[in-house]
Order: sequence, then C-alpha cells, then structure tokens
Amino acid sequence: MKEYKSNNLRNIGIVGHSGSGKTTIMESLLYYTKAIDRFGKVDEGTTISDYDVEEKKRKTSISTSVALCEWEDVKINLVDMPGYFDYIGEMIEGLRAVDMAMITVCGVSGIEVGTEKAYEYIKDHNLPRAFFINKLDRENSNFELVLQQLKEKFGLSAVPIQYPIGSEENFIGVINVISRRARIFNAKTHKMEESDIPEELIDKVDECKQMVMEAVAETDEALLDKYFNEGCISEEEIYNGLIKGASKGEIAPIMCGSALIGIGMHTLLEDIVECFPSPIDTTLYSAKDIKDNKYTQIKINADDPFSALVFKTIADPFVGKLSMFRVITGKAKSDTMVYNTNKEKEEKIGSMYFLKGKQQFQTQEIEAGDIGAVSKLQYTSTGDTLCDSSRLLIFDTMDFPQPVFSRTIVTKTKGDEDKISSGLTKLLEEDPTFSVARSTESAETIISGLGATHLQVIVSKLKNKFGVDVSLDVPKIAYRETIRKCSDVQGKHKKQSGGHGQYGDVKIKFDPRKDGKDDLEFIDAVVGGTVPRQYIPAVEKGLRESIQHGVLAGFPVIRLRATLHDGSYHAVDSSEMAFKMAASVAYKKGLQDAQPVILEPIMHVEVVCPEDYMGDIITDINKKRGKILGMESVERGQKVIGEVPQSELFNYATDLRSMTGARASFRVKFERYEEVPEDGAQKIIQANKDPE
Repeated sequence: MKEYKSNNLRNIGIVGHSGSGKTTIMESLLYYTKAIDRFGKVDEGTTISDYDVEEKKRKTSISTSVALCEWEDVKINLVDMPGYFDYIGEMIEGLRAVDMAMITVCGVSGIEVGTEKAYEYIKDHNLPRAFFINKLDRENSNFELVLQQLKEKFGLSAVPIQYPIGSEENFIGVINVISRRARIFNAKTHKMEESDIPEELIDKVDECKQMVMEAVAETDEALLDKYFNEGCISEEEIYNGLIKGASKGEIAPIMCGSALIGIGMHTLLEDIVECFPSPIDTTLYSAKDIKDNKYTQIKINADDPFSALVFKTIADPFVGKLSMFRVITGKAKSDTMVYNTNKEKEEKIGSMYFLKGKQQFQTQEIEAGDIGAVSKLQYTSTGDTLCDSSRLLIFDTMDFPQPVFSRTIVTKTKGDEDKISSGLTKLLEEDPTFSVARSTESAETIISGLGATHLQVIVSKLKNKFGVDVSLDVPKIAYRETIRKCSDVQGKHKKQSGGHGQYGDVKIKFDPRKDGKDDLEFIDAVVGGTVPRQYIPAVEKGLRESIQHGVLAGFPVIRLRATLHDGSYHAVDSSEMAFKMAASVAYKKGLQDAQPVILEPIMHVEVVCPEDYMGDIITDINKKRGKILGMESVERGQKVIGEVPQSELFNYATDLRSMTGARASFRVKFERYEEVPEDGAQKIIQANKDPE
C-alpha cells in the first residue's frame, strides 16, 4: 500500500442514532471506491465493519471498527461507531481517532435521541462535525424537513453543501451546491454521471449557496467585508473557508444521499476530499509534557519525535491483543522500542497493520495522522500514550461513563471459574465501560455495564470466544442487622467432661451505637476482677466473630455497643475458649431481647434529564420508596437528587431509559443503611431462613 502524507489523509468517524445507516454508508463508500468488490448488507451479516458474531446475530454494530479506502490520491480512514446507547464507550473511543465526525441522520425519522447525544458529545469535545441525511430513497423521507430540523436544533452553522434531485422513489441524484455540479445515479453502472441542474432546482441551489457563503464569511473578517461589498465570494475562498470553519467546529456541512442504493456516494467523496479537514488542519490533542509538567496543544505533524494514542483494544483468544492507535507526531516504525508514559514501561512495536474491518494489511511505517494497529503489546491498554523516549508526553485520557447495570454471573458448569475469570479479564481490556467485582460477603462475581444488552453481549462473548456458558442473576443485597433497644444479659458456658472442664460467665449490656459509626464498640467496665484481665480480649473476640451473623436472617450486625460489666470465673476450668463461648451465648440472648431489625443499603442517586421528564422521574423515585432531596439546574436540563433503597434500583438503567427515551443519565453511590419496613423485613427473614 502506498504511503500517504498527512495532508492527503482524511479520518472520518461515522456516528448517529442506531439504525440511521452508519454501517451501510461505510460499506457503500468502500464499494464505490473499489476497496471491496462486493456490497455487504447489515441484514445478511456480510458488511466489512460488522464482522463480530454478536453483530451478525443482532444485526447492529456493537463495536467501533476501522476501514480504509482511497479516492483521488487521498486515503480515507472510515471509523464506524455503534449508535446503541449501551455502546457509548465505543463512540468515545472512535471519536478520539478522527478529525471529523459525520453524524448520520435518517431522512424519514429526522433528529433522534442518538443524533442529539452524538452532537452533544462532539460539541463538548470541540470536534469538527458534518451531517449526512441518509435514506432519501425511502417513502416519507423529506430532505427539506430534516434540513429545517437540523438548522433549528444545531443553529446557523449547519449549512447544506449538497441538495437532492427528486425525492422518495424518484430520488435520482445529488447537486454539489458550491461547484454547482449535478450528478445523476445510473442504476445499471451504479455510477454517478454528470448532468445539468434541473431547472426547478436552480433557485433552491442558489439559496443554499447563499447560506454557505454567509456561514463561511462569518468565520473570517476579510471574507465578511468582501461578501458585504461584492455580495459573493469565490469558489476557492468558499472551500478554504469551509475547511477552516469546519476544523474549528464553526461550520457543520450537510450532505445527503442513499447509502443502500449508492446515490450520493460520489458527491460525498468529493466533499470529503474538498471540504473536510485533513489531520494537519486540526489541533485536537491536549497533552502533558512530562519534562516541564505543563499542558500543551499538539498539532499533528511528521517532523516531531514519535507519539501515538491507543484508542481501542481488541482482545482475541486466538490472535491475541490488538491495540488500535493513531499516530499524532512522527512515524510509527516496526521493530522499534517506544515508551508507554501511562504505565512507565518500554514497549516493543512488532508487527503493525492497516485495518479494513477484520482484514489486516501489514506495514512497516505509519505516518502522522494515520490510524493503524499493533499486536501483542505487553503493558498497553486503551487510552495509553506511546512515544519516543526523547520527548515524553501523556495525551488526555478518555472519560467513560460509569457502569450502572449490575448482575451476578451464575456458572452452568462446575470447574469453569478459571475460564470465566480469564475471559472476563480479556473482555475488561476491550471495554472500559464494563467492570467486574467480587463480593466477599456473598462470594458472587458481579459484572456491571451500561445496560441489559451490554451484559447479554458480554455473556455471549464468554460463550463464543472463551467457551464458557453462564447466566445472569440479580445480585444479593448486602443487608445488615442492628438493635433498637438495650438489653442486659448473662452468658454462661459450663461443661464438665472428665479432667478439666470449661467455665466462662459474662454479663454484657448491649445497646444501639448512636455516634454514626457502624463497627462494634466494645467497652470493658469490669471492676473487682470478676472477669480476669487475660480473658477480656477473648470476650471481645467472641463478640466480633458473633456479629458476622445476626439473629434475624444471618446478616452482619452493625451499630452495636457491648459493655462487659460483670461475670465470674473458675480457677481451674476457665479458659479463653470458655469466655469466647460465653460471649457468644450472651450475644444471641442479648440481641433477641433488644428488638433486632433488618437494615438495607440506601443509595444516593443523581439523575440528569431534560426538564420535560422531571415529573415522571420524581413520581418514579417516590414509587421506589425513595425520597427527593433536591433539584438543581444543569447545562442540559435538570438534576434530580434523591435517595432510593438499593433493592429498587437493579433495573433502574432500563426503567429510566424507557421513561425518558434514553435522554436521561444517572449516577449512584452508597449512602448509608436504613431500617427496612416491617412487611419487607418479614420477606427478607423468610427468604434467608436456614432450611432445617
């Protein structure tokens, strides 16, 4: 494969709502540029980017994939990202590797939640952006309506640089507004052929060109003067202004077509080359220089020492680990030593590849601005910086959403634990929005992700890639027990069995601890040596062991004060063990007499949502036995702050998504323990009674 300089590269991320046609656009562009000789279909599982078993089964993208193609001496790296909300982490990874995000919008549905979410993320990270209105051959598709929606929602910066010829089944071509070139699709050759602009569209095209000129003029003082004085600016000035405006995120060009049929692919490729910024037009990478500990903006260029950012990891049980990276400065070369500044380790770059879906093309060098992959790096993970030891940098890491949906893994076959553990470790390398925890209390393995589908896919991957069959269950809740009242009891342990007997006798007062601390407070109030000094630690030890199991349902006991104030001993038969046993007898009696109760974990919940959904969210929190603590305005709506019992929150990610059309997000953290209502407590006690 020939080498491309940075200015002849285009890295384009394809994002948008699930089902808007992202994967098909990538397929169509690859087919049109002859990078592939067969047009794959999502429904048939034959596309280049959806090559994973799960993607073929579900007919939707679940991971970010890269494919390259070439057009007019420009190499285009296309990065296809999932639109489904459980895979937002994949979008965050993919967008770190591109210079331009192309948001796909369905010509029938228009702006959807996924469109808004992608746009918000792109805007927050100041990424150049464009829109592609897809599926214009479909019934009820409407370019003008979607164009209007985009302008209303995303402001004046969204400008149409293309206009469709015909609509629905009569959609036959696309006009390039700036160059005024019309192209009609030839169904026989599958090519776009030059044509004249239809008479009835000339005014429309002029109107769109006016919008483009205005937007371009707004970004440059000199152009604005010229535009005011002469009423127009030249084609070359428009193109230069578009690149400049787009690279700063001030202009978002709008294009259109139908990826499935192939209409508009030629015009899209033309505009990718002419209007989209190349890597050298963008300054996207903020990095900390290790030497002087200062932050600096890094421009993509081939002259500085080598640096690269690893934006995604693929863990394959057969091929091993594949790290996908973007070269920011210098060149990546095979068989060289580089430094991982995040891990402070040296890494050897072995075999490097360019990617086209799962196909790998070996290469010796990767130029600044380009995207490649390297296999079998020892220490490197997603988000790490690799660089030349002569200039140590750390690029900003990616912020991933916290996992909010948890389930316990239940093994179907005994002895699979090691395989599961190894499989989960590999999947953790691949997916930063997924976590694994081991509950010491219930000995459960708990996996957490962004939603039910996310965890189902993890389970399927464990089966397909690592050969282990597991199912998912709701995790056990870490209930606790405590007491409400005081009790003062005697615990006596006396045993005679030939030779030495066993004798221990203690009087202990139990009462609730009110100082806000949860652990056992043990007070030695013995006077007159009724319990000899050497046995008092044994009494405390006996109590500390006993509180691991409460008297109602066997849950650990918290907020307990135990005061040892009296007892008796036997000069021969008393021992540490006897006093430990006596403490245990006193504990059981004392807690039964002190009105024991069950406590449940209460979680602090913060929900960020658009204003329209506030009422529904507050009603739902109240239904879940929660209470609202407050509300505050945030950048994109309102934040509702509340407290809800953990037992009510296991499906909250799903509930909230369906309640708000996926427009809300939430965070949860443990707050404290609180008493369970009587009816709930009885159910918990019944469920946890030991079968006799």
